[in-house]
Amino acid sequence: MSVRPRITFARQVLILQVGVVVVVACLGYVLVAWMLEGQLREQYGRRALMVARTVAVDPEIAAAVAAGDPRHLVQERAERVRLRTGALFVVVTDARGIRFSHPTPREVGRRVSTDPSAALAGREVVRIERGTLGLSARGKVPLYGPDGRIAGEVSVGFDARAIDRELSHALSDLTVFITGALLLGVIASAAIGRRLKRQTLGLEPSELAELVQEREAVLHGVGEGVVAVDPAGRIAVCNAEATRLLGVTPERGTPAAELAADGTLRDVLTGRREAANLFVTAGDRVLVVNRRAVRRGRRDLGAVVTLRDRTDLETLARELDSVRTLLDALRAQRHEYANRLHTLSGLLHLGHHREAADYVGTLTRDAGGLVPPESLPDPLPDPYLQAFLSAKAAVAAEKGVRLEVGAGSYVPGRVAEPLDVTTVVGNLVDNAVEAARLGARRPALVEVELLGDGRDLHVTVADSGEGVPADLREAVFGDGFSTRDSAADRPRGLGLGLARRTARSRAGDVTFVDPDGKDPSGAVVVARLPGVLGAEAGR
Repeated sequence: MSVRPRITFARQVLILQVGVVVVVACLGYVLVAWMLEGQLREQYGRRALMVARTVAVDPEIAAAVAAGDPRHLVQERAERVRLRTGALFVVVTDARGIRFSHPTPREVGRRVSTDPSAALAGREVVRIERGTLGLSARGKVPLYGPDGRIAGEVSVGFDARAIDRELSHALSDLTVFITGALLLGVIASAAIGRRLKRQTLGLEPSELAELVQEREAVLHGVGEGVVAVDPAGRIAVCNAEATRLLGVTPERGTPAAELAADGTLRDVLTGRREAANLFVTAGDRVLVVNRRAVRRGRRDLGAVVTLRDRTDLETLARELDSVRTLLDALRAQRHEYANRLHTLSGLLHLGHHREAADYVGTLTRDAGGLVPPESLPDPLPDPYLQAFLSAKAAVAAEKGVRLEVGAGSYVPGRVAEPLDVTTVVGNLVDNAVEAARLGARRPALVEVELLGDGRDLHVTVADSGEGVPADLREAVFGDGFSTRDSAADRPRGLGLGLARRTARSRAGDVTFVDPDGKDPSGAVVVARLPGVLGAEAGR
């Protein structure tokens, strides 16, 4: 078993997400600050260049510089522009770089502190440079005299500290935004962590991996079919045994209703019916079904349906009941025949030979047992039908019910699907014999009539019982439905449902019909089994 880490997975995810949010926020802050600073520097440089161009196109300033500025016009005009634009300086020089204007009057007449060669060569320049007034964003343009020649340059600069102040103001707003985004990211990360913890039920990844391995081992190691259904009614898990029993291979997320046809099994799978050791039929199988809801705290996780195959056990139980019934009948007959033999022995010892002969004749006429094949109608040449009906007649006789094969029976071919025929006919006969045994009419009688139509077989079974009410004629075909009490160790209400499912699997059917006043006048069941006779029956 794995040991829980000191820091849970949900907390690790939270820390990782918060770390990612912080790193992304810091990188975004740095990138925006760098881009914003570059834009501000370019913006201030262009502003300086525009002011310098405006000063350079003033003809009076150009003429004054070309003439040596005898009236000191340039200083006055330059200072006026500087104050109006908020520039750090507006400097006008001659072709040698000697200042004609400067915010500090004592600098007038001195050479500029930065290289004027680019502007004096006729090129406009935008730079961040440090001069006598400190670091500034400056623009330099050539100054052309009246004769069209370069007479000097105009240099305008804006204080770099203004750039820093504007950048600081913009970054303060950005800081508020980044802080809010960071806080929102932390809250969202915490919410995701809580949701992740709820989704994993507080389990760690190692524990989830162990659960998956254990689940696979358990699901595929047990002998029962297991179907897990989520709260929405979709298949979450279906092990190999359940796939075999249901005869389908569902994908994860398939609606549970698609695993079975209409009936009790579908109702259990979809949650419309609870099940505790409920006997149902699935195809030709008899299954024991249980359904249990799964919850964790107040959370509904769905349900688990388990399926156990009782087909072989049910067959053995039926055979055991038949053997037990036969043994009881033989035990009773043994006592009866012992008494008869004692009587016959006494008659012979006393010399009453004629009476003994008459007594033997009476015993011969009244003897019961298997119905000899020659007593069956001639148009039933198939050995399966002969042996099957003879055995059923013997079992019925032990229960005090006479089983007859109708004179109108006619099956010219051989049975090609004996399993389906014996399943349908056997269940119908068993139900009819039981109904006749419990009915009030005497003698108790069951009549079976078989008719071949090409490769199809039509079966009619009538009994002398009490019949089935019209409103229950469909309900009796449901799994677990019975008009009699179920024994503690034997489920009832499976025979008719199994017979109908078997017939419908061959595109046939099993239904009740009205007796039409014929004797016996109990229930009359008609079955149609397409394609169960051999090919020779269709010729």
